[in-house]
Amino acid sequence: MNNANFQVRVPCREALGAPTGAYSTRLKLANECSYTVWPGVVSGRGTPPFSTTTTSFTLEPGESAYIFIPAGAWSGQLWARTRCSYDYTGRFTCLTGDCGTGSAECASAQTVPPVTIAEFNISSNGGLDLYVVSSSLGYNLGILVVPHGGSGGDCMASGCVNDVEGGCNSETSGACNSTCFAFNYPKYCCSTAHVPPTTCKPRPYSRQLKSRCPYVFGYMYTDRGNNTKRFACISADYTVTFCPHPSRIFLFKNQV
Repeated sequence: MNNANFQVRVPCREALGAPTGAYSTRLKLANECSYTVWPGVVSGRGTPPFSTTTTSFTLEPGESAYIFIPAGAWSGQLWARTRCSYDYTGRFTCLTGDCGTGSAECASAQTVPPVTIAEFNISSNGGLDLYVVSSSLGYNLGILVVPHGGSGGDCMASGCVNDVEGGCNSETSGACNSTCFAFNYPKYCCSTAHVPPTTCKPRPYSRQLKSRCPYVFGYMYTDRGNNTKRFACISADYTVTFCPHPSRIFLFKNQV
């Protein structure tokens, strides 16, 4: 499959004008971490992949980049890879968020848990965008998604601005792994006989993460009946911030 005509502008600290061509959505990726991150960007199944230049760049602290998505539907995931380096053989690896390709380019490879994910489904349902920040693969740093210029009752911020990593349970085998990926037991993964909500129970770790990050989607039924549905906007652009400052909590004050 040929790469779609996605374009990226990096690095930048000021707004950039739209590139030539028809683009439906602009994603701004901003790094507010105190360290370098390597954004991971992977298109969903059935969606043309990004070009190499779009998925193999770095963001230093305070830097940002724009990704322009062409008119039409697109789905995919974004995350931040941390503590990345090349070994003596030239193989590229990251401590968190690694995609296992051995290079800075993730191509269509998925990330390795634990990692925080921002999921997008752009213009897939009559022009409606669906998005959410998810901890279903664990947590490696805070991500905040904020829509701009869109409309709709669910056009709101999604993500986490609190320090979750400092409160991780040691029994999840380091970092902030989910209990499912840490232990791989059906009762933790809501699989086999534990699919029904009567047997797929919230665990202490999922409750802990939910208390710190109420606007992040967790795993299966731990989010039933609360405020982590998929958010929806029409005709919006989005800012995806890595390690958002805790002061951004004001964005959630009026959300119910």
